[in-house]
Amino acid sequence: MNTLVQRIITAVLLIALLVLVLFALPPLASIAAISGLVLIGAWEWGGFLGFKQKKAHWFYVLFIAAAMLGAGWLMPDREWVLAVLQGSMVWWGIAFLWMLRYPTSIQPLVIAICGAFVLLPAWLALVNLILVEPLGAELVLLVLVIVWAADIGAYFVGRKFGRVRLAPRVSPGKTWEGLLGGLVGAALGASLGGLYFGWPAAEFIPLGLSVGAISVVGDLTVSMFKRNAGLKDSGRLVPGHGGLLDRIDSVTAAVPLFVIELTWLQALTAG
Repeated sequence: MNTLVQRIITAVLLIALLVLVLFALPPLASIAAISGLVLIGAWEWGGFLGFKQKKAHWFYVLFIAAAMLGAGWLMPDREWVLAVLQGSMVWWGIAFLWMLRYPTSIQPLVIAICGAFVLLPAWLALVNLILVEPLGAELVLLVLVIVWAADIGAYFVGRKFGRVRLAPRVSPGKTWEGLLGGLVGAALGASLGGLYFGWPAAEFIPLGLSVGAISVVGDLTVSMFKRNAGLKDSGRLVPGHGGLLDRIDSVTAAVPLFVIELTWLQALTAG
């Protein structure tokens, strides 16, 4: 089967499953499913640590699970959640500068800490969105649509017009032309989402541009850790796509900023 066709079929099946999880299940069940996906991501991140034994993966899953439980206990404090998400923007800024200096040697302890910076704020942001009543599922789908639109725009524009490499030492296939195509796609996806929710489309174009831009940082950050570990993919869970982290790398950076900006726009209501 053609690789692109396999990727499309897999993506359609995953989207259908995601819609089922978000819209057919009660919020707590949706949170449980999302939490399971994050822990799968933690398992794959354990492969970046450089240890051969599987117990290293399990140790890292337990570490992230404990962090999620602690964060969940503090979840009712919305100001605390927002502070964590805003703090995560500092991490993504550091990650961006780090990529500019790559290759550098990264020690296992640093990798483990960075994985928490990637996974935990994303989980907090997703849970926060799911608990928004009555639009939680729709808001989660909106941020995913923005990221998907950015990915699609970058892929096709990059293939057609891509010439100038974006980050050749981290991900040689990405180009500046593809980035511009991705930003156009993200802005379009966000503006259409704004129209769906009855919000001013003009406010959502900058939201789409910023979320689309930081989603690229998330993608490249995970690519940097994969390259440091000598891995092409984070795993083999998703046919045609590699591992789960290969599918959610962009989302881990995009969702925290999405929640922050919706809060600024006063588009979130208490759940």
